[in-house]
Amino acid sequence: MSGPAPTPEEAAARADALRRASAVLTIDLAAIVENWRTLSALAAPAECAAVVKADAYGLGVERVAPALWRAGALTFFVAHLNEGTRLRALLPDAVIYVLNGLMPGTAQALAADRLRPVLGSVPEISDWSDFCRAEGKRHPAAIHVDTGMERLGLALEDAVRLSDNRRLLGFEPSLLMSHLACADTPGHPLTGRQLKIFTDVARRFPGIKASLANSAGTLCGRDFRFDLVRPGIFLYGGVAVSGVPPLKSVVRLDARVLQVRDVERGATVGYGAAERVKRRSRIATVALGYADGLFRAAGSTDARKGAQAIVAGTRCPLVGRVSMDLATLDVTDLPAGAVERGAMATFLGEGIGIDELAAKAGTIGYEVLTALGARHLRRYLGE
Repeated sequence: MSGPAPTPEEAAARADALRRASAVLTIDLAAIVENWRTLSALAAPAECAAVVKADAYGLGVERVAPALWRAGALTFFVAHLNEGTRLRALLPDAVIYVLNGLMPGTAQALAADRLRPVLGSVPEISDWSDFCRAEGKRHPAAIHVDTGMERLGLALEDAVRLSDNRRLLGFEPSLLMSHLACADTPGHPLTGRQLKIFTDVARRFPGIKASLANSAGTLCGRDFRFDLVRPGIFLYGGVAVSGVPPLKSVVRLDARVLQVRDVERGATVGYGAAERVKRRSRIATVALGYADGLFRAAGSTDARKGAQAIVAGTRCPLVGRVSMDLATLDVTDLPAGAVERGAMATFLGEGIGIDELAAKAGTIGYEVLTALGARHLRRYLGE
């Protein structure tokens, strides 16, 4: 969906912003919505929620969450109380769960914004129950059971004890959930063990919606989907596991070429003299660095090749280290005059996805997305 045509003043302001920008991050909201719809159809009849923690994985919750709500998403997950408060202002009628649970002294704030804490310990359950009794209201909350992650969640013996005493709870359990540790590794034995444990626990809590599957877990089969799935990275175009349904790329990252220079064979490029060019080369210096989300580890050395970018339709390798504000590309193989000062180099897009860039930096697509810096000019498509 495209909005109304910009006024001449708006068009002039946009053109000026683009001239000023050293890098442009383009976020396709329509692609995020289409990815959610694809997962929703796959998960049916289970409900498909949306995980929008960490500012919608770095892409801007103020734009992403309303787009998902308009598409039909009703339930959202954040990590922190402040994220929940921010989301509530955007979506007055959404169901919002706070994954990090109930911190001491925050029950009133959660209730005031109609946020549902994900309770993963006996003290949290006790505190929320006491608060609800004091208010005379059975506020809803999720119960998180640890099935093998060993991170957050009730121990199994505590979950069993709680199931035997549900009538004593002062709150309304609205969701029973756990989190898969290895769903992105097909065939990992822990995944099957977690499913069995969670299935057994869920039987002890009849009448409460159950949720086990994250993005990768949604692909593990119908048995993993229960009543609600919680995709995150898949919404934003990441590949958490091979064999995903056809999902759309969501982000594009372009950065300005600041200078093109010739360097002689044997010269070193960048900090630490980490890479020596093997031929007379043309080097394009680009306004993108680790302060902008291009990890230092994605750079190139004599020992290993780093990431690439698209310049004038051609993949060009990074040469040398990535610094805070700059990266350098080998554009020797481009025709003369194909790249000049002010041109754009594409680091995400045109076939380069977040997972490819992540692999070159020895990390994962999640970290690429959430690290994209605040200095980019952001453009949203599909509003």
